[in-house]
Amino acid sequence: MLREAALRVTRPRVAVLHAVHDHPHAETESIIGAVRGDLGGVSHQAVYDVLRALTAAGLVRRIQPPGSLARYEARVGDNHHHVVCRSCGVVADVDCAVGEAPCLSASEDHGFVIDEAEVIYWGLCPDCSAVPSS
Repeated sequence: MLREAALRVTRPRVAVLHAVHDHPHAETESIIGAVRGDLGGVSHQAVYDVLRALTAAGLVRRIQPPGSLARYEARVGDNHHHVVCRSCGVVADVDCAVGEAPCLSASEDHGFVIDEAEVIYWGLCPDCSAVPSS
């Protein structure tokens, strides 16, 4: 994957890519923890730099729901969306509801060539909705 994206294969890049694949929707601190578990003493900055390079190369996708930390996922190129729990912040993937990426057909494109749409559904996850209110 890295070579196909014209990126040099390094241990930090491989470790970050594995961490993102193994922990979808993880925030940076969780990815750093996973990478350190694999490589040992890797710096925060090294992980940030790798995430930036992988995102620019299209190998990972950065999402940041309003009020949330940036999160990363390896599911790229299919224009899927997300559902976010208002209580605990857990994130899950949601496919487009109808047809082939219907959300890319904007009612007005203002001359833009649209290649991605970001839809975020909000609610309570099953665990949080099962908790009785006080």
